[in-house]
Amino acid sequence: MRFLNITVKCTFVISLALLVTMMVTAQQTPDKKTIASQLVAAQEKVISTLPKAEDKFHMTREITPLAFNAGDPVKAGMYAKDLLIQAESMKDDWDYGNAVHTANLVLGRIALAAGDIDEAKRLLLLAGKTPGSPQLESFGPDMLFAKELLEKGEKDVVIQYFTLCSAFWKMDDGKLAQWKTEVQNNEIPDFGPNVRYVF
Repeated sequence: MRFLNITVKCTFVISLALLVTMMVTAQQTPDKKTIASQLVAAQEKVISTLPKAEDKFHMTREITPLAFNAGDPVKAGMYAKDLLIQAESMKDDWDYGNAVHTANLVLGRIALAAGDIDEAKRLLLLAGKTPGSPQLESFGPDMLFAKELLEKGEKDVVIQYFTLCSAFWKMDDGKLAQWKTEVQNNEIPDFGPNVRYVF
């Protein structure tokens, strides 16, 4: 697997440094929404200056869910759509599958928040159709959006999502089968860390 190059690593360090500086200046411990908002602001200072397409691609994948967590669905949607456009020319990049997964999850959560259940369901399935990535194959997909749909009573689409995820998540240790059984029994599974990988 090819790792992020030095430019992206430096950008991430700069973003964190700016965030720490803002936190110290404010002398407070910000909540998740505030942290996400500050990280978005920090990353936006550098994303447009990145010289390589792959660097911008990786950072766009990072900033997309951050914008959603910051409470800005318009900006999150813009970044998600841009990420999918960039992904078309990045199919050989190790982060391609992560980008497809992330962008569709963000767009799906935006649709769900807007009350468009049908569109949300469609986007969940698109997220599950990612070809996978080193991270997705090892740690598995993010399940927060699926959990939100289960809370709306949308069992069938979540089970379909599990099936799609089984195509790339080969190291699930039987979790997908267990979660499927629980959903069929009208339970909402404890997805553990799988609700924290993207959001």
